Amino acid sequence: MSVEMNGLVALVTGGGSGIGAATADLLAARGAKVAVLDLAPPAEGPHFGVVCDVADRASVDAAVAKVVEEYGRLDIVVNNAGVGAQGTVADNDDAEWDRVLQVNVVGMARVIAAALPHLRTSPAAAVVNICSIAATAGLPGRVLYSASKGAVLSMTLAMAADHVREGIRINCVNPGTADTPWVGRLLEKADDPAAERVALNARQPHGRLVSADEVAGAIAYLASPLSGSTTGTSLAVDGGMQGLRLRPVGQ
Repeated sequence: MSVEMNGLVALVTGGGSGIGAATADLLAARGAKVAVLDLAPPAEGPHFGVVCDVADRASVDAAVAKVVEEYGRLDIVVNNAGVGAQGTVADNDDAEWDRVLQVNVVGMARVIAAALPHLRTSPAAAVVNICSIAATAGLPGRVLYSASKGAVLSMTLAMAADHVREGIRINCVNPGTADTPWVGRLLEKADDPAAERVALNARQPHGRLVSADEVAGAIAYLASPLSGSTTGTSLAVDGGMQGLRLRPVGQ
């Protein structure tokens, strides 16, 4: 395993499970010291766990300060914490809109704002925001979630422009439907979970759900100091869902 991140300190929000947990493990394998920020970080494990609610600015500021106090620096921020939402534009009330945007959009902004003073002193500063295929493709029943991830994509580009001359690279990853605990909970609520999984698999041209490890690999690429000329980029990890238009099987 490459150790190009040796000596660097990484912070992963929502790092307690799914994509966040896979990312924390991979960054550590590549040499980074990793802090996992989560509402309920693992009580035991190889990473420094910090309780953090990204919907609360005081909680975010305190969590970032704890990471810097523990390790003396901060080089990599992975904004993975997020919540889902289902429904058409008529299905979610104002309170649900506020809840999702406070976590998925403003929450990311809070984390980056708290981290900026420390990233400015890093020789290899990188931010990776977890966006979604929902930002670039119209998915049925995902209006609120899509709006939040569209904002993440635009915010990523704007922040990349703001901070490139400070030596801070900012990119995002756009996963397709990933095999994570959150998707598992959605499947459990479906009338026919098995049929719903088949449909989700078929929606992606390579015929299956994206794995958390595959998304983590893309995040690690963007976070790596070896990717020093990559900024303002969105990297799709979606089995070809965004860019490919295949003929039906047998045609």
